[in-house]
Amino acid sequence: MSNQRHTWAFRPRFRANAFGWKASKLASQRLKEALAEIKAVARKDPLTAADGAILLMEKLWPAVQHIDSSSGALGNAVNKTVHGLIEVVLAAPADDALWERWLTRLWTAFEEDGVDFLWEMNERWGELCRTPERASRAADELLPRVKASWQERFGYFRGTPACLDCLRAAGRYDELLALIDAAPVLSWRHRRFGVRALAEQGRTDEAIAYAQASLGLNESTSDIADACEAILLDAGRSDEAYERFALEANRASTYLATCRALIKKYPDRAPRDILDRLIAATPEDPGRWFATAKTLGFLDLAAELAERSPVDIGTLLRAARDHLESDPSFARQASVAALRWMAAGQFYEITAGNVWDARRYALKSAAATGQSEVIAAFLDELIADAQADAFVRKQLAAPDGVRRPI
Repeated sequence: MSNQRHTWAFRPRFRANAFGWKASKLASQRLKEALAEIKAVARKDPLTAADGAILLMEKLWPAVQHIDSSSGALGNAVNKTVHGLIEVVLAAPADDALWERWLTRLWTAFEEDGVDFLWEMNERWGELCRTPERASRAADELLPRVKASWQERFGYFRGTPACLDCLRAAGRYDELLALIDAAPVLSWRHRRFGVRALAEQGRTDEAIAYAQASLGLNESTSDIADACEAILLDAGRSDEAYERFALEANRASTYLATCRALIKKYPDRAPRDILDRLIAATPEDPGRWFATAKTLGFLDLAAELAERSPVDIGTLLRAARDHLESDPSFARQASVAALRWMAAGQFYEITAGNVWDARRYALKSAAATGQSEVIAAFLDELIADAQADAFVRKQLAAPDGVRRPI
């Protein structure tokens, strides 16, 4: 049995109403510390750690309910913490009696959660039941409320995902699929449990078709693609997963993060080939992948992209500056691209400093690569080009950063 007398450092920090309106950053830090404390205990005493994880989930909503969470920072911190806490609980070797008590505490915490911070626990309730028999009993308890909510106009029951996951965990697949079909609206939030049920039965192609048929109004195509990709990868059909779903499933907050996610998930594919495919998928603006190509070391490709389409002026100038010593040839190409796109009027806001920096980097890198005459001629052509941006021409004509009439 877990040690109920363990003194948790996080406990007094998560008393009711512990955090004020502007305490999002502090609460996020306290959550990180609490999760680290629990994980440290888990290495030696998983039962005590699991009890602490449940305690933190119980105290979560009362402690942070007054925080302004509109920025999303607190939500991200809570999601990461709750995921880690669930993993700690699932890893604990508790006996049936203790597990039943834990489930009671967890469900009470979920019902008292004011903004669904514990949504992941709800969606993994069948897994948390730990045995098919317990999951089946939980499904039977939740089913009447699910069916009643679906028969009411605008009916809603928070525990619907828990019921669906319990049916899945209990192996009651046909019943699960029939229940989902009876839902009043097409919803991926419901149908993804059906996708898992089909996949768990080895019905891979049916699972993929079922998932793709789930596209409804306001549904996330990336979430559906992610589920389909995972099913195919689990089935050993990596090539098909890559070709059909990888690009949509792995879209991240930045282009570099997207490419790295694909490289990590598909280690058998050359990183350059993955990047080439990503670039081909955005033919209207290949320059957006310049920074990714540069960071991954594909400088020849980065230079080609900067030549083909505009790249953020700050990104180009930093690339030229940072490679003046290590790769002056690439620095020259980046600075020339910056000058060319500025002269073409491709940037809404540029400063005289941008133009002078680009010219300086171009001349310095040209000197290091024996291209001084070529770059000097290029600058003269820009200055003389009546079609070029007048502001850029004026700055280029000014020696040593001093403006002068053209």
